Amino acid sequence: MTALPVPAAEPVTPTAARTLRWPLLSQWWRELTFVHWPVPVEQIAPLLPAGTRPDVPDGAPDGTSYVGLIAFRMSRVGPGPGPGVPYFGEFCETNVRMYTVDSQGRRGILFLSLDASRLVPVLVARLGFRLPYIWSRMRLSANPAGEVAYTSRRRWPGPRGARCDLRVRVGEPVTSPSPEEHFMTARWGLHWDGWGRTRYLPNVHPQWPLHRAELLDLSDDLVAAAGIHVEGPPVSVLYSPGVPVRFGPPI
Repeated sequence: MTALPVPAAEPVTPTAARTLRWPLLSQWWRELTFVHWPVPVEQIAPLLPAGTRPDVPDGAPDGTSYVGLIAFRMSRVGPGPGPGVPYFGEFCETNVRMYTVDSQGRRGILFLSLDASRLVPVLVARLGFRLPYIWSRMRLSANPAGEVAYTSRRRWPGPRGARCDLRVRVGEPVTSPSPEEHFMTARWGLHWDGWGRTRYLPNVHPQWPLHRAELLDLSDDLVAAAGIHVEGPPVSVLYSPGVPVRFGPPI
C-alpha cells in the first residue's frame, strides 16, 4: 500500500493563522521571558500525542527543533470575552513546551508542564482539559534597571521541590524578528491528548512586541523534570511586555 503524503506545515506567520468567531477563553499574558534550546527531534518525538510530529523551522539543521522555558504572569483569565475572574484569574506561570505539527499541517505547541501559583486554575485545567498543570509557589519581580526575575518551587503533584530561578535584563526592541524568533513565539494553537484523542485549541493575539534579553541567572529543574535533556546555554532569550489572548473551542 502506498503511504499517503505528509501535509506540509502551514506558514509561520507573525499574526494569527485563523480567526475566531467567539472566544471560549480570554486572558492576558504579561511580562514574558522566552528561553530556548535546540533539541534533536528523536528526543522529543516519543513525547508527542498521536497524529502530531515535531515541528522543525525552515533552514534549521536537519532533525533539530526547540524546547522552550517560558515564564510570565497570567492576568484577567476568564470565560468568553469577559473581563476575567477576580483573584483566581491572576497568577504567575512557567511552562515547558515543544513545537508540533498535526496531520492537517497546523502548527502548535505541546505543553510538557505548566507551573502555576493558583491551585483552583490548576485543578480546573487538569480535570477539565487534562493539561499538565502543577501547583507551585511562584514570584515575579522587576526593578528600575530593567531586570526581571521569576522564581518557582513545585508543590503538587511534583516532583515536589523542583525549582526554576530565572533572571534577565530587558534590552532593545526587536524591530525585525528572525524566522526562528517568529517560529518560537508566533504559535496559533496547542495540541494535547484530551478525552482519548489529540485535539487542537486555536488562539489569536496581536503580533508579539519582542525585546532582546540578557540572561543574568538561570537555575532550572523543570526542563529535565519534563523529560528533556539540554546542553549548554540557551540559544535564544527574548522578553515581551505581553499581549491579550483569546482561545477558541477545541477542534
